[in-house]
Amino acid sequence: MAIHIQTPLVESDAFSTPASRLWLKLEALQPSGSFKLRGVGHACAVHAQRGARRLLSSSGGNAGLAVAHAGRRLGLPVLVVVPETTLEWPQALMRRQGAQVVVHGASWMEANEHLMALRQPSDAFIHPFDDPLLWDGHASLITEAAAQGPKPDAVVLSVGGGGLMAGVLQGMHAVGWADVPLVAVETVGAASLHAAVAAGQPVTLDGITSVATSLGARRVSDRAFQWTREHEVISVTVSDAEAVQACLDVAREHRLIVEPACGAAVAAATQRAVPLLRDAANVLVVLCGGACTTYEDLQRLARAVPTDGNVPAADTAERP
Repeated sequence: MAIHIQTPLVESDAFSTPASRLWLKLEALQPSGSFKLRGVGHACAVHAQRGARRLLSSSGGNAGLAVAHAGRRLGLPVLVVVPETTLEWPQALMRRQGAQVVVHGASWMEANEHLMALRQPSDAFIHPFDDPLLWDGHASLITEAAAQGPKPDAVVLSVGGGGLMAGVLQGMHAVGWADVPLVAVETVGAASLHAAVAAGQPVTLDGITSVATSLGARRVSDRAFQWTREHEVISVTVSDAEAVQACLDVAREHRLIVEPACGAAVAAATQRAVPLLRDAANVLVVLCGGACTTYEDLQRLARAVPTDGNVPAADTAERP
């Protein structure tokens, strides 16, 4: 059974121009709050079929929420280990789904090490982004979009660890969109793909300094980087201030709350950050969502983030 739901594809009058129409794939409406449920739900279902007795996640955010939701749907217990930097709100959301939540360590790496020490042979560990099962699930996003609207001239999405990017590109090739460019957006301070493209190989960032912590993978997955050699991928960065403002714009214009990680893609699309987007008649933007940020958080960030830069943020997870 599918754990995720089919989400709407809406044409955004607010973000469109007479020459360029923006279409939003509303992954923020997934039951867990983000696109993560597609890949995570698929992976959890496969592991359940293989006999897993418990599902494990080391995530202070959307991946943990997706595993918790999938576990409840599948009738399997879930253990999520989160770092000490994880806010109480996402922890409460995970517990609401019936997950056991353990707080350990100052960073995602320490939380993950603790989770691995607790792992039993019958457990299934669900990686936040680097797993072909996840990419298979995320590809369904494009299968839906292809049936819901026009073939786009460009696809825009946010990149953290690269799981969404790998799945979307897999789906694009499956539906005949291999000629459609992908605009991959990160915030300054969490730009592991941008650094990899510049270096010609994946590199590990010294740290994450962006408030878009859901993009906080210090190293993009090898598969995501490999896609830059197989498909036209345009790597773009935006500031934290631009990402947060885009979230507020989405809230005002579309009545949806999304995280700065999601706002990054919206900012690049609405600003037509590269010439391709200024000339594209139809642009598909993946509104990836995110349940760990409230509207009050966005207002606080808007006051705290300088308009010309970023502020330090904790590395809470290795994600999208």
